[in-house]
Amino acid sequence: MTRLEDPIRLGGLRLRNRLYRAPLLECAGNGPETVETFVDELVPAAESGAGLLCQGATIVTESGGCAAPAMTRFADPDFVARMEPLTEAVHEHGAAIAVQLEHGGLRARETWHAGYRRANTGLQQLAVSRPPWPLRLLDRLGFLSYDVHVLSTAEVYELAADFGRSAAYAVDAGYDVVHVAGANMGIVHQFCSPFYNRRDDEFGDGPRFLEVVHDEVRDRVGDVPLMTKVPAETAAPPGIRGIGFDDAVRICERLADYGYDGLVPVSGSVFWDASIVRGAYPERAWRDDRFRAGYETAFGGPRRAKLVALGNRIESWLYDFEPAWNAGLCRAVRGRVGPDVTVLAEGGIRERRRIDRLLGEDCDMVGLGRPFYAEPRLPARLLNAEEGSGASVVCESCNNCVVPQAGGESGVCRTPAVLARAGEYRKAGAYDYEHGTGEENGDEDAGATAVGEPDPEPDEP
Repeated sequence: MTRLEDPIRLGGLRLRNRLYRAPLLECAGNGPETVETFVDELVPAAESGAGLLCQGATIVTESGGCAAPAMTRFADPDFVARMEPLTEAVHEHGAAIAVQLEHGGLRARETWHAGYRRANTGLQQLAVSRPPWPLRLLDRLGFLSYDVHVLSTAEVYELAADFGRSAAYAVDAGYDVVHVAGANMGIVHQFCSPFYNRRDDEFGDGPRFLEVVHDEVRDRVGDVPLMTKVPAETAAPPGIRGIGFDDAVRICERLADYGYDGLVPVSGSVFWDASIVRGAYPERAWRDDRFRAGYETAFGGPRRAKLVALGNRIESWLYDFEPAWNAGLCRAVRGRVGPDVTVLAEGGIRERRRIDRLLGEDCDMVGLGRPFYAEPRLPARLLNAEEGSGASVVCESCNNCVVPQAGGESGVCRTPAVLARAGEYRKAGAYDYEHGTGEENGDEDAGATAVGEPDPEPDEP
């Protein structure tokens, strides 16, 4: 039986266990306090036992492409070099760290954030093709604003090179894994999706862009582990052609054959909506007067902010919380790719009992995201729990942490009852990590000094 505590290889990298912190919006920007912000947000997960930490969506271009305020860019090598204190701190605590590289394309802030559009009138969106008709309709109605630049073939290659350059800067700064943000309606997703991609060149074959990104990364960083999310647009509205379940499985199989070391299959829609996060309507966040000005700036005034809130409420009915909602897709992918490709599952994973059922059958690693907003040292509780136990996160999937980020607020838990439960666990010492050496797994290489070392026995399962 595969256990959460068992070490695992991701490409040539040995991780001490199968638990990872999934990518989140850290809202750390590119200022003088960026490194400290990342250290504060990521290192507690390393201290408390996570095998891998994923720094969330990090933009590869010098301008444009940010899907939310205060996202970090890795386009300047001097800036990226200053991230070494973060990677060193993660390694000191026995974990590995990935950087997730992204560009928002049509989902970028220059599309939906009214205040940002007014301040950056000359900034165009990079587009795979002309925006599809539902988005053009929203443009005419004034909810979105498009001034797109459809990429030429040469410019697509140059964008892939931006991913490669950012990957090289990150590896030089000590990052262990390169994670391409292939889902959540970013530009990589847009290449893969028939809803967005109607090109007549080689990149009309959507996954081709991910193959070129692979080649650019490999040319610059060699065999550093490379992973990507792969979307299935199974929540798309009726009548809209998207990436089906079987399509996503085939894309994963193709990328595995091409040389990706890790795959994160996820389901969602063709739109940037609540199908990404699922869960309850975040009423507390919408009614909080502290965030009202940010919402009105982002959405274009109080009336439009209320319309967005109404849309959010409707989506919460359509996309109610479902435990481990990507498990079936992960299982199908795992059955089609070779044993050397790691399948990582995330989305609605909340308790140790379910984690133990997922591992070895549906996936090879499990990731949690939003629960870390309330419990930065969450891995300790899950790793210290007995196998099959009911140990569960305190997160209620209320989404009150998510909506304020549209107005530039940090991603933190804001639900008093949830924070109170986390405080009780903290007082009881539940976040003290008890499995730091790896010796209890019969694997001395799983401890802190072995993280990132090549596996001495490549044929070992």
